Amino acid sequence: MTLTGNDEHTGRPRRRPRTGRRRRPVAILIGLTLAGGLLLTGCGASDSNGSSTDGSNKSGGRGFPQPAPNRTSGTSQGEQKNTPTGNASREFAPSPDYLSTFALDVDTASYGYARRALADGRLPEASTVRPEEFVNSFRQDYRRPDGNGFSVTVDGARTREKDWSLVRVGLATRDAAPSGKRPPAALTFVIDISGSMGEPGRLDLAKDALGVMTDRLRDDDSIAVVTFSDEARTVLPMTRLGHHRDRIYDAIRGLEPTESTNLGAGVRTGYATAVKGLREGATNRVVLISDALANTGETDADAILENISTARREHGITLFGVGVGSEYGDALMERLADKGDGHTTYVSTIEDARKVFCEQLPQNIDLTARDAKAQVAFDPETVKQFRLIGYDDRQVADEDFRNDRVDGGEVGPGHTVTALYAVRTRPGASGHLATASVRWLDPDTRAPHEESGQLETGSLDEDLWTSSTRLQVDAVAAYFADDLRTGDDKANPLPGALPLGELADRAHRVASAAEDKAVDDLANAVERASGLMG
Repeated sequence: MTLTGNDEHTGRPRRRPRTGRRRRPVAILIGLTLAGGLLLTGCGASDSNGSSTDGSNKSGGRGFPQPAPNRTSGTSQGEQKNTPTGNASREFAPSPDYLSTFALDVDTASYGYARRALADGRLPEASTVRPEEFVNSFRQDYRRPDGNGFSVTVDGARTREKDWSLVRVGLATRDAAPSGKRPPAALTFVIDISGSMGEPGRLDLAKDALGVMTDRLRDDDSIAVVTFSDEARTVLPMTRLGHHRDRIYDAIRGLEPTESTNLGAGVRTGYATAVKGLREGATNRVVLISDALANTGETDADAILENISTARREHGITLFGVGVGSEYGDALMERLADKGDGHTTYVSTIEDARKVFCEQLPQNIDLTARDAKAQVAFDPETVKQFRLIGYDDRQVADEDFRNDRVDGGEVGPGHTVTALYAVRTRPGASGHLATASVRWLDPDTRAPHEESGQLETGSLDEDLWTSSTRLQVDAVAAYFADDLRTGDDKANPLPGALPLGELADRAHRVASAAEDKAVDDLANAVERASGLMG
């Protein structure tokens, strides 16, 4: 069910503070004492669909818990820092807490790397498994908005564990414009040519895909090439494709692996090259291609990013990380892209690489939303407990939902973002269950906008495994990721989780219904993991 509206501004009492966007997520125990209900609100600026900003209550007279109050730029706080508190994502937080707030994430590297590990006959390290990246690796069928911003879809279904359901919050941007209608691109490729990149499936994939991509970019697009091993150098300054494609092909063909990995120098030189070749009216982006096994120079993600902070903040140059290799520095690459206002993916085959560079990268040239955050508020009269699945590194303090100086996610056209919650309803509960809102800044004007969707308990009547095919795909991906993270520790599995062998059978049935090769690949990955876990 797709619902929109309810974009009114209301205040709320100041809640106890939580840590910034890097706080580990928690499954949240909702107390019995706090009453009220929910109305997620706007901030005085109307959203892209012209929702009301008159402050009237459109909840039918029933009060709901309020989100964080609106903040103007004069009261905003600075960018939040990472304050990890350990793996708290499987624990319960003190009540009362009715809100869940996180920065949007379109990364998929975790799932791609897990598939590579399983294909090599080994389980991925639990620390590299991020459930939201598994779920967001699959096509969705959400309604898309007409302009910039998001549509909001909220639905769900019952699991086979009493009173527990999976609730899905789905956000979608408009379809990507045809190539001729998007802004021109100024792409700086920062390519790892260290010795480890000589392994098949690393530099060779990148060279092939970059060559094909160069064929498909427009004449008014520009490319620069920076390489790094023990040192970094600009192989090709920012160059319009036009009549210069041969120069670009020559630069790509000349890439050969050598020596160690000074990733910090590569990123620093890449951003300097991007700033020097900055194009007004174009999308300026750094594309980092690496196995992220940094072993020379600066190896700390935050220190690397601090060196290029001016380029990021003043010029809005975003980072797209492409991971390669059977051994892969997942944590470093994820941190770089996350804090570099970008995202990551992972490639292990020619098909993967061509899809990323020839389909996904052009899709990511444009931006439809900056600093996008989501907030879901659950109704305490109908919801007893809930747990956000994944987004461990993307949490935002609830009171900072409308603090537009707190970092969110950058999202382009053609994207969908899905968040799944395990939700325990109160026995016999009926009526309003939750409202989900997304807030973003216009990529050009930085004006804030919001959109909302609501869910009623009656929408959870259907059994999960007879629900829509796409919801079942998301459930398989989430349960699979949770099982890979949990391993032998079954102390707190997701409600309704199936044994891995049974989940593999379920995945194959869903794949048959979906008629989607990506879902076939998921089913095969679950089956491999089941065999490895015994």
